[in-house]
Amino acid sequence: MVKSYLKFEPSKSFGVVASSNSNLVWSSRGKAGTGAGQAIVAANEEVLVWDIKKGELLGRWREENCRSKVTAIAQSKTDPDVFAVGYEDGSIRLWDSKIATAVVSFNGHKSAVTILAFDKTGVRLASGARDTDVIVWDLVAEVGQYKLRGHKDQITGLHFVEPDPMVQADDEDEQALMAVDTETAEGFLLTTGKDALIKLWDLTSRHCIETHVAQTNGECWALGVSPDFSGCVTAGNDGEMTAWALDIAGLASSAQKVDLSQSINFLRDRGTLHRQSKERAVEVIFHPRRDYFAVHGVEKSVEIWRIRNESEIKKGLARKKRRRREKLAKDKKADEVDDAEDKADDITQADISDVIVQHIIIRTTGKVRSVDWATNKGNKDLQLLVGSTNNLLELYSVVGKDKLKSKSDAPDYNKALAVELPGHRTDVRSLSLSSDDKMLASAANGSLKIWNIRTQTCIRTFECGYALCCAFLPGDKVVVVGTKEGDLQLYDVASAALLETVNAHEGHAIWSLQVHPDGKSVVSGGADKTAKFWNFKIVQEQVLGTTRTMPKLKLVQSRILKVSDDILSLRFSPDSRLLAVALLDSTVKVFFVDTLKLYLNLYGHKLPVLSMDISYDSKLIVTSSADKNIRIWGLDFGDCHKALFGHQDSILQVAFIPHNSDGNGHHFFSASKDRTIKYWDGDKFEQIQRIDGHHGEIWALAVSHHGTFLVSASHDKSLRVWNETDEQIFLEEEREKELEELYEATLTTSLEQDPSEQDQNREVAAASKQTVETLMAGERIAEALELGMADLATLRDWQDARSAASSSSIAPPQRNPIFVALGNISAETYVLNTLQRIKAAALHDALLVLPFASVPMLFTFLNLFARRAMNVPLTCRILFFMLKTHHRQVVASRTMRAMLEGIKTNLRAALRRQKDEMGYNIAALRVVGMQLRENSVKEYVDENWEDGRQQQQGDGTGRKRGFVHVS
Repeated sequence: MVKSYLKFEPSKSFGVVASSNSNLVWSSRGKAGTGAGQAIVAANEEVLVWDIKKGELLGRWREENCRSKVTAIAQSKTDPDVFAVGYEDGSIRLWDSKIATAVVSFNGHKSAVTILAFDKTGVRLASGARDTDVIVWDLVAEVGQYKLRGHKDQITGLHFVEPDPMVQADDEDEQALMAVDTETAEGFLLTTGKDALIKLWDLTSRHCIETHVAQTNGECWALGVSPDFSGCVTAGNDGEMTAWALDIAGLASSAQKVDLSQSINFLRDRGTLHRQSKERAVEVIFHPRRDYFAVHGVEKSVEIWRIRNESEIKKGLARKKRRRREKLAKDKKADEVDDAEDKADDITQADISDVIVQHIIIRTTGKVRSVDWATNKGNKDLQLLVGSTNNLLELYSVVGKDKLKSKSDAPDYNKALAVELPGHRTDVRSLSLSSDDKMLASAANGSLKIWNIRTQTCIRTFECGYALCCAFLPGDKVVVVGTKEGDLQLYDVASAALLETVNAHEGHAIWSLQVHPDGKSVVSGGADKTAKFWNFKIVQEQVLGTTRTMPKLKLVQSRILKVSDDILSLRFSPDSRLLAVALLDSTVKVFFVDTLKLYLNLYGHKLPVLSMDISYDSKLIVTSSADKNIRIWGLDFGDCHKALFGHQDSILQVAFIPHNSDGNGHHFFSASKDRTIKYWDGDKFEQIQRIDGHHGEIWALAVSHHGTFLVSASHDKSLRVWNETDEQIFLEEEREKELEELYEATLTTSLEQDPSEQDQNREVAAASKQTVETLMAGERIAEALELGMADLATLRDWQDARSAASSSSIAPPQRNPIFVALGNISAETYVLNTLQRIKAAALHDALLVLPFASVPMLFTFLNLFARRAMNVPLTCRILFFMLKTHHRQVVASRTMRAMLEGIKTNLRAALRRQKDEMGYNIAALRVVGMQLRENSVKEYVDENWEDGRQQQQGDGTGRKRGFVHVS
């Protein structure tokens, strides 16, 4: 009989506050009573919603089948509940934050999405990626409109520029600006790339109308656009920033012009600014309502710059003019004085350093990954949310220029709130579970945390040294930690206190420690080539200032074992008879515990053994090494049962399962730097299951004492719990599944490597990407068409036979069982249902899978849909796409011509009927509206009052932004 195993599946993930591979977004829509708002951040493949004030997790957005990391987040300007999230595999999902569900998913990019931007109406989304493409998505139709190609490196900045279209009309007295119809204008798009270019795209004509070199020193890494579109700032290497003035009035009027042959530059270089830091920039974020913007690189600081208002610029220019006059007066050059005065009066010619000045530098706890302005109604101070690369969120409060009492006062800031408890600042290097499997200790550089496994909450946080190993002592009240500095530290979980620090290995790193199976002692192995045995002793210590004494746990060294090289790992056998020690010279030595005499030498690994474990019947020892191999040895004679090539990188941890279902305990797990965990059978020497999920090397592993779950810790800062399920695994099925995954991955990449020749060198291309999903959808369409055509042919033959026999006595034909099972539906209904079930975003790619031989069949059904007015929008969409794709073949075919004539007649009739219905309904609604207005009570509110109020709130002060006048 084939042996079956039980599957381990992911159940919980915790320990991540915010991962460093994506930006963050501030959302003021908090629950009632919490005024601080929410932070929307990436946490590997999930999106987390944090309440900044309470530091608690409000929401977790994740799709079951999504394993890629989140790389970009954007919030819709019109509907604050809608968020666009970009992933590392090039996919984009739209999330509704109210129900924490992905509403729409798009797939168009070949590599990680780097930036996302919504337009002001919230119906379009632009995405930029590492594959150098920009795609504009239609969120209403749920399709990709087009792909813009022009950049030669990854997209680093993206912003819709949508001025209200204006037309300039020459009049005798003055130039009048008239608002024009906005239906035809699609606005503009501003993009920057790592190729140091800034491009302005006209989305109506879908072409690049302007290109400039944004940075002189190599690469452009960030783009920030002022809220009123009057200017933008790009930032690159060496702390260099370039300010650009954007001719918004010119853009608005150009939207209505057909001929733009004369060279007009809408973007004008206003000059260069220099940040204090020389690191490359990461983000430039403008405040939505005030004259400030934040810029930061990969260092531990954020620079806040301020745009001066008109009066300040004039004062600065007057001061400069006065100094210049004094200097020139000394040289007695009166004519030059007059020229200088004329120039100084014109503020549009002012130097950019007179317009934009540095306000303050915020020094942060960790290296900054992303920032966003926190805009709360009640708070007058500037607030900035900062996400760090060390798994931390902080909210800083900054004093604005208007709050300073005198000119001599320097602006100040303070850290208002932070979310730091639910995660480590550095990588977790060791894990240990309590004896009842309810608590988990995780140790990292600088911190030790105790977690409740059931609720995933952090119960205790201790400051410690650079921890390399840790273990719960019997009773689960004390945790012992071994550090890189050679100390053993004892922590009391209940009182949250450090009990004792023992300098155990004289400054040499303690790589491993283990508690003796009898629970009365612990052994530590270090880089000083010794293994030291420590007994637990309760000592009565006097309380300072009193005569009372208190019992205190102490470690007392009992024995020492000296070996020939550094000790990297050590393990007691569960029967307390043997101690295995792994050395830096790639050997494992097994000693008797009682006499410390050598019992076995295990040779075979080519590189040092990093971890090992002994089975619970003390018969097998498994070792894992930096040579990517796992070796299984017998503890009776020290013979190597099997060497397994386990992983693609160093194997950092192995651990046996204490109690398997069959009771022998010879199944074990291995975790590696290649980001995978593997489940092995130690008797059959076979891999049972590969467990994927982590996004970084897996440093530590802990298996529960009951064997029902395991916990892993990774470089991606997450702690993950994997539960044993009731689902059975069969090894053959697992092998087949792995081969299928490999085949599917190579299949889609080979399809993508063959783009259509006509799109290869064009600036605009179709936003399409073949995935396994679209291939399967295409196959479903082809299958439905074949079934439908066969059914139509059967019915036609039956009708012909009836008309020939001129009697209704001929029995109906035997139809396909599928149609009968679905309620005896017609063939066209079945085909339409198949087409409707395909996601709108994947439909075009699915239709591309169809060979041209299937097109006449599809057109036959499109004709039937048109005749019966079945889902006319979908019918039109499929028809136009197929005509555009197969235009040459369709034109060359005579049979297709007659078919298209029929479709045209039927479709026009259906559209005319729909148009009449809509017109009738709209007229009826207008009548109903008029009746309601006549019967209702008039509200005496000035219609313009609301608009005026919104304008005043525009920048918080009611005045126009300084940038407008300057540019």
